[in-house]
Amino acid sequence: MRLSGFFYICLGPSLKRVKAPEKIDTYVEALIFCASSPISPKDIQKCLEEAFESDVDFSSVKKSARRVKKRYDEGPQPFTIAEVAGGYEFRTKPAYAHVVNVLTKQRSQRRLSPSAIETLSIIAYKQPVTKADIERVRGVNSDYSVRTLLEKGLVEIKGKSEALGRPLLYGTSPAFMEYFGINSIKDLPALKDISPDNDNEVGEKVDS
Repeated sequence: MRLSGFFYICLGPSLKRVKAPEKIDTYVEALIFCASSPISPKDIQKCLEEAFESDVDFSSVKKSARRVKKRYDEGPQPFTIAEVAGGYEFRTKPAYAHVVNVLTKQRSQRRLSPSAIETLSIIAYKQPVTKADIERVRGVNSDYSVRTLLEKGLVEIKGKSEALGRPLLYGTSPAFMEYFGINSIKDLPALKDISPDNDNEVGEKVDS
């Protein structure tokens, strides 16, 4: 595992010319925080020695990690340092597990099926749009897909059409923009799945 990159990102390359401090707690903490997987005491030692160009005692690294862990264990923070697979990593404290489990469940529920993505694409590019309009493009019943998108909060009802029967109009929600990491509908990529020339066709990318 190459760790010097993590160290420089957290602490800066200028530290290569700095003498290793007697207490290395904050540097050990920074390495544990930046590592994307459990980081072993040996890897921490190697990283510190390379950064400071000075010998760092292995036992000092382990003692430092224990001090940092103790500080988090006894502190008000909702996370601490855990020993995992021979290394250290930040983890949420058990007292907060039920809250984190809810978040994990919600995120997993927001994964979309291919049919839901297709329906969402039509709504995003042609909104406001009725369910009948969606079905004309897809060629299949879209009740379930629309209902799923409404439940996930990615689509919302925008009003009613003036067409016969006043069917509901659907459009994307603020949660849609958050989900796809955009600030507005204008940030969507160029239309490539739905041809504007024919409401019943799925076409190629339209040149702007």
